[in-house]
Amino acid sequence: MSEEVFVFEISENNFAQAVIFNSHKLPVVVEFMAVWSEPCVMMENLFSGLAKEFAGEFVFAKVDIDEQEKLKEQYGIKNLPTTMVFKDGEPVRTEEGQLQEVEARALLADFGVYRESDTMREDAREKHLSGDTPAAIMLLSEAIQKDPGNTRIAMDMTQIFIDLGETEQALGLFAKLPATDKETEMGKALSGQLSFAQLAKDLPDLASLTESLTLKPDDNQARFDMAVQQVVLYNYEDAVNHLFGIMESEPEFKEGAAKEMIITITNMLAPTHYELSAGFRQRLANLVSS
Repeated sequence: MSEEVFVFEISENNFAQAVIFNSHKLPVVVEFMAVWSEPCVMMENLFSGLAKEFAGEFVFAKVDIDEQEKLKEQYGIKNLPTTMVFKDGEPVRTEEGQLQEVEARALLADFGVYRESDTMREDAREKHLSGDTPAAIMLLSEAIQKDPGNTRIAMDMTQIFIDLGETEQALGLFAKLPATDKETEMGKALSGQLSFAQLAKDLPDLASLTESLTLKPDDNQARFDMAVQQVVLYNYEDAVNHLFGIMESEPEFKEGAAKEMIITITNMLAPTHYELSAGFRQRLANLVSS
């Protein structure tokens, strides 16, 4: 297998060679994008990274629609980003909107570009979500033995430890990850969850906070602590609603801590829950400007 990484910037002049010709040999993933669009740039970075990981197995081609108007019109691009997969000279798959990492990997897998250990990871994830966590852990252990270089397996295990409330084990495993993995979408999401888990362990539990807020709904300290606990439980909208309530009633609570927490949650969610994150960001902007 070739070690060469195939990432191209596409124009009308090289489209036939880089996309059409190459698609007779390898799958060609074409992203129609704009450099001013954050979702486009995030997806460009994602597929560029995947092209390095799967060097020589597929081609990633980037089309800037502001510079390549004819290509935009030829392929009927209406929304950004739009992803097309070319095989044997023809577009055979089209996806509109930003793809998250798991979706991008699934797309590539449909064209034979995947690691067996990632299939095992997906099976383990399904077992964990269905409640069979011991089986998920066993499957991940098998996966790491077959593919020690796949550090996403360790990140999956970190997620399981977080879900089980084993914060110290999760922290220890996360600390061993390479710095580059910690900067991935998955790595940033784990880092954010671990930060909130550490905050939550020194706070009153959910039942106590619920009782406090039942007796005194305007207790902003209890609302703030409840927001932290809700983030740990992945109840992001409930958490942010508490924080917006604090901002509306007491904007300077703890020197703007509610606003800072909203920004932290928004940034944490951006890589994996872009639409939710964007909604929180817009809501914050509306409140601040009102």
